[in-house]
Amino acid sequence: MTDTDDTPMTPPSDEAPSDVARGSGVALWKQIAERIEADISEGRLKPGARLPTEAELAERFGVNRHTLRRALATLTDQGLVEATPGRGTFVKEPPLRYPISPRTRFSEIVSGEGRAPGGRVIASQVEAASSDIAAALRVAPGTQVLRLDMLREADNVPLTIGTHWYIADRCRDLDLIAAATGSVTRALEALGLGDYRRLETRITARLADEEERSLLALPPGRAVMVVESINGDPQRRPIQFTRARFSADRVQLIVKN
Repeated sequence: MTDTDDTPMTPPSDEAPSDVARGSGVALWKQIAERIEADISEGRLKPGARLPTEAELAERFGVNRHTLRRALATLTDQGLVEATPGRGTFVKEPPLRYPISPRTRFSEIVSGEGRAPGGRVIASQVEAASSDIAAALRVAPGTQVLRLDMLREADNVPLTIGTHWYIADRCRDLDLIAAATGSVTRALEALGLGDYRRLETRITARLADEEERSLLALPPGRAVMVVESINGDPQRRPIQFTRARFSADRVQLIVKN
């Protein structure tokens, strides 16, 4: 089945320089993909730019949405665009370089890459430390710990979900400060713990689960990098254990030696 049978919708705009050629022997979806790819490679569509809606693109090229979607699927497979549920389709930006070093700060890293950092608290609660959390924080199992879940963004694009654990007695009201500032670093600074250092990092990868796909706006089948880290004070006493899930194709982790 070819796309030459498409019934034209509204004729393409006279301003559009990239009309498709019917009867050329080249499938319409392929021509559309090539036109959009040219817009990207020649700088008419910048990284991070939002593409017009499906309806607008279908009108521009005078095709039905089935044909348009096939073209967009091809561009997605090529890694040129990315569709995020509820937001639209965007020209894919290069992965954000995320160095992991003794002093790793999300906001500083994102700002250093020329993007606007953002964050919000998803949930917080005090709970009994499980054996693995207790071991990371060097406390007895069952010790009261503060759990803080945060979503972190760059230019309003979700990059990572972080689940953080702190010894509750040492970090009272940290969740309230983080909710007000959108920053874990600022919250720790307010508690006199801003000079923390990375003690240990473990990195694995797996497919994103349903909750992660929803929060990170990922389509099915995408992977996340799971970064477990322990941060400590100047005396190397653990103050934070974090399990962060990064969108694997939006971030490039760089381990600094």
